[in-house]
Amino acid sequence: MCIPIEDDGNEKQLISNKAHMPELALFLSAFLAATIFPLSSEATFLLALSEGMPFSHAMFFASSGNVLAIILNYRFGYWLSEKTKTKLSKSKIGSKSLAYGTKYGYFILPFTWLPLIGDPLTLVAGVIRVRFVWFVIIAGSLRVLRYFVLAQIF
Repeated sequence: MCIPIEDDGNEKQLISNKAHMPELALFLSAFLAATIFPLSSEATFLLALSEGMPFSHAMFFASSGNVLAIILNYRFGYWLSEKTKTKLSKSKIGSKSLAYGTKYGYFILPFTWLPLIGDPLTLVAGVIRVRFVWFVIIAGSLRVLRYFVLAQIF
């Protein structure tokens, strides 16, 4: 399917709506991987780069999806504090994350980029009411840095 658009010369051009599918797939992969789904956004990120996606596009879409997801996690933890505590305490990783968050507070934020424990820690940050601006600055920048380091290594 193509979408007609007009350019500056008033000539109609056709642009395929499939043109940005790899970027959308990377964004969704990064978003879903930072929520409750056990996905690897890192593998999708590296695949996108190996398939020729420009570095800046891959960084933007992976980072945007991942940071938006951790903000959503934080908000769920904040708004649904009691339900989130109950849900986290039922799993081994979740109960550890909650215990660390309660004990160490802001000091859990540097660990939010880690696989497995990082995503529950973003929920815990909301539950324990870590200041939102510090959460976004620390956890968000570490998520972006993770993609940057991956691109440099591979």
